[in-house]
Amino acid sequence: MKWTIITIYVLSILHIHFRGRVRLPFFRQIFDHSSFVSPLNTFMHMFSGVPATPYLPTSRFPELLPLQQNWEMIRAEALNLIELQKISAAQKNDDAGFNSFFKTGWKRFYLKWYDASHPSAEKLCPNTVALLRSIPTVKAAMFAELPPGAKLNSHRDPFAGSLRYHLGLVTPNNDSCFIDVDGQRYSWRDGEAVVFDETYIHWAKNEGSSNRVILFCDIERPMRYRWAQVINKWLGRTVMTAASSPNETGDQTGGINKVFRVFWHAGQYRRRFKAWNRTVYYIVRALLIAAVAAWIIFG
Repeated sequence: MKWTIITIYVLSILHIHFRGRVRLPFFRQIFDHSSFVSPLNTFMHMFSGVPATPYLPTSRFPELLPLQQNWEMIRAEALNLIELQKISAAQKNDDAGFNSFFKTGWKRFYLKWYDASHPSAEKLCPNTVALLRSIPTVKAAMFAELPPGAKLNSHRDPFAGSLRYHLGLVTPNNDSCFIDVDGQRYSWRDGEAVVFDETYIHWAKNEGSSNRVILFCDIERPMRYRWAQVINKWLGRTVMTAASSPNETGDQTGGINKVFRVFWHAGQYRRRFKAWNRTVYYIVRALLIAAVAAWIIFG
């Protein structure tokens, strides 16, 4: 049984690594979060009801058309949030999924996150929240801000049960502000939408002189079989809800982010150790990884 599990994990990691044209360095991929959940994501890819391509035509998702039709109303609520300075980075290190993005100035305001509660969104963005609730396939949504000069480094998202939808609200409206998915670039425009598979390597950059604000949504991945769709719904409802992060006091913080807050503070000691002597740090880390691998294989 142990070797069966190890074999499934190795094959799943290889599937994730070689999927698409752009790849992470192999050793980074081994320790990337997408490798830890690779069997789950391999399952999602195997039974996916959409083609295995970086971008998908928005016409495949007609239920999302009302978002684009109402983009000016959505933008008005986003602009009001900006004026109130409500689109922001996490204040208490309680957003594990996007923690690394905050370092470059990326900001967000959650409108919906699976089954989590965000009273702040209902209060400040009632029209957008109501519209999102009318579309069952939208499982999560936020306003995401990328200021001039900001860059999001290459990464894969950890959960293949969703696809990503972006709707341009306030953009430079030119190619200076773009996202690159598996080597193919897309530049945001006001009122225009795009759908892509976030489990391909992607990165983004705003080389323009003005801000970029979009409506950022997770759309439930269509599955080929009803039983696979049921599994996907269950995972989203249980696991992804636990990854919820608050906009402000009163919003729900999921269990994953409560634990992440503790680990983030513990990580401060790790970062001090690394700053003290990088060589010793990497030797100790390699020894610990080797010890864990030996325990899994021979234990």
